[in-house]
Amino acid sequence: MASRAYSIPNLLTYARIVAVPLIVLCFFIEGRLESSDFARWTALVLFAVASITDYLDGYLARIWNQTSNIGRMLDPIADKLLVASVLLLMAADGTIAGWTIWAAIIILCREILVSGLREYLADLKVSVPVTRIAKWKTAIQMFAIAFLLAGPAGEQVLPFTTEIGITLLWIAALITMYTGYDYFRVGLKHIVDE
Repeated sequence: MASRAYSIPNLLTYARIVAVPLIVLCFFIEGRLESSDFARWTALVLFAVASITDYLDGYLARIWNQTSNIGRMLDPIADKLLVASVLLLMAADGTIAGWTIWAAIIILCREILVSGLREYLADLKVSVPVTRIAKWKTAIQMFAIAFLLAGPAGEQVLPFTTEIGITLLWIAALITMYTGYDYFRVGLKHIVDE
């Protein structure tokens, strides 16, 4: 059983969790460097690699038949830690500001709602599968965050990098509201039946 805890899929999940404080460190370094481009690009690379491990860990666990309880528990936690910490950091540094804060709030609130709902339904032995549109939401959200992480450094390579990120974040937030409602509707049926 201990070998399952150290399987490659689980090591990828652990790496995603470790990426969170490293990305936070990049934001602290950014404020202390004359040129913040290095810190921004480093944060973006860390986030991109962590996002790829999100796909890889589940895929490898399935094809190698290495699913484990710790992997099932930590995978969604790692995702939420990554997304929540980066959104909070970008709100703190002003990359996400004004009305766009609401897009981040919608995404964070949905994550908390769905996590709580999944935990409650698990006690009832009810599984809520991830829908195709929820997977699209995650992909759009990850691209939005990547553009926002590049931010001012990205503007030198691709004009309107931040604006593209904010637009994608709003698209993700709108899809998030729909998928959150969809999960809640399915869960509510079981709650009312109970």
